[in-house]
Order: sequence, then C-alpha cells, then structure tokens
Amino acid sequence: MSVLEGKVAVVTGAANGLGRAEAIYLASQGARVVVSDIGANRDGEGRSSEAAQEVVDLILEDGGEAVAHCGDVADWNDSKAMLQTAIDTWGELHILVNNAGFLRDKTVFGMTEENWDAVIRVHLKGHFCGIRHATEYWRNASKAKGGPVYGRIISTASEAALFSPIGQPNYAAAKSAIIALTNSAAQGCVRYGVTANTIMPRARTRMVAVGDLEAVFARPEEGFDTFSPDNVTPLVGYLASPDSANISANVFVIWGQSVTVVQAPATNLAYQTEAGWTHESIAGALGKHFEGKQPLEESFFNKP
Repeated sequence: MSVLEGKVAVVTGAANGLGRAEAIYLASQGARVVVSDIGANRDGEGRSSEAAQEVVDLILEDGGEAVAHCGDVADWNDSKAMLQTAIDTWGELHILVNNAGFLRDKTVFGMTEENWDAVIRVHLKGHFCGIRHATEYWRNASKAKGGPVYGRIISTASEAALFSPIGQPNYAAAKSAIIALTNSAAQGCVRYGVTANTIMPRARTRMVAVGDLEAVFARPEEGFDTFSPDNVTPLVGYLASPDSANISANVFVIWGQSVTVVQAPATNLAYQTEAGWTHESIAGALGKHFEGKQPLEESFFNKP
C-alpha cells in the first residue's frame, strides 16, 4: 500500500512548478488530489481553467484520482469551496499544501500600493484562508469523533523570509508572516491531531525564470538536476504522511540533495540597566558595541 493511500489532499498553485510536482507526487503515493489553480501568469494576471485540468488529466492517465478547482485561494468563499470540493468528492480532507503565489518585485522605494497588496494577498491571505477553513473542518471532526483526527498542513515560504532581498519587500514580508501563521496553527491545532510545517524550497519555477536567477536555476545538460521541483516533493509527501505525526511547527529548507531544519532566531546581545533607559545610557551600552561598524556590518543578517 502506498504511504498516502486513502488520504485526500488539496494542493494550491498546482498547475505549474512546485505545486504541479507536488500534486503529481502525492497522487503517485496514493492520495486523491484537488488540483487548485486559478491559471494566472507569473505576475498574477490572467485566468484559465485549462492549466489545473491538464495536471488532473496527467494524474488520471497514471491511474490516480484528481479533480480540478479554479478559484482564488485568497478569496474567503473560493477557498472554502476548494476544500469543500475535496469533501464533496471523496468525503474527507486530510492534507492541505499551500503553494499558490506570484511575484511583483520592486525595491521598497519603488513599490506601489497595488503591488504590495497583491503579493501580500495571494501569499499570506491565500495561506490564511485555506488554513482557516481546513482547521475549522478538522476541529469540528475531532469534536464529533471525540479524539484526534488526521490533518496535515504544509505551507510554502522562502529563504527571502530570512535574507530579505532588496527587490522583494512584499514577498519577503509575506513569506516571513507565513511561517508565523503556520506555527500558530500548529500550536492551536495539535490537540486535534493536526500538524503544520513550512518548507523553504529552492527550485526551478516560473518565479525564478527571470534575469540572473534563470541562469542559476537552469537545467543542467547532464548529471544531477539540483533545482528540479521533483527534489522537493519527497519532503512534502513525508510531512503529509502518517510517518510525520510527531513533527509540527518546524521550518525546512529543501533543495537538491539537501534538507535543513531551520532553527528559530536567537538573541545576540543583552544589556540591563538598574533604572529606566535614557538616551545616554542606551548610547553608552549600544554605542560602544557598534563603535566603528558600518550599516549592515553587524546586523540580523550578519552576526559576529
């Protein structure tokens, strides 16, 4: 029996790149899959139902079970309908893989309100809506059962959450918040049998098919394909499986032949005062430490 036999999964952003690979992989492991994708292009424009259906057809041709859903993951009602599609089709919901998103890159001083709102909406609200509706379903099911049920949430962040690229203030902010959202859900739903983890994948997708990144992530002419989305899917399958029941509120960097468990940020320096802080006492404590340093030289990104 395949490790996900009998499980029902929803994968968002599943028509291209990582989401496509994840949906096909989960189906190959026995899961029945809702392939959710609005059919937009790299910057979120356009709509098409054909993209999701193409992935469904590939899964069906391989002997799996899948249906398409083409709603907006960041729309409250569309997101709820997406999960209801799984429940109406197969009677259950076990796995939610949040992957949908797009990019609108600009420096912070060039970012428009529209581009900020659009990226925060699809990534952060798109994750929230799915998690909100899925956890309500599992909480109600647990109460009806009188004990834990089976629930798995896999969220997709990015190392942009750690390194804050100068051209992605909107994307970096959304991905940082996704980690916090997912870990909050993990803590709130552990009693119901639900786990929630976040992955930070490095993979060749439409998101990196631009400028210098396209060359970095290019498919090699021969040898191991380091940035293939297929290198990410086994971790997603593992976190979706019964084997990971004791893993929750963790963050993983996954790419090529590497999986890294990310440690939570740690404090670096601590100063105390016997009275309340003043400008002078703060300057005396911190000024001495940072004396002679340049901006960014010793910072969140560059600890000594």
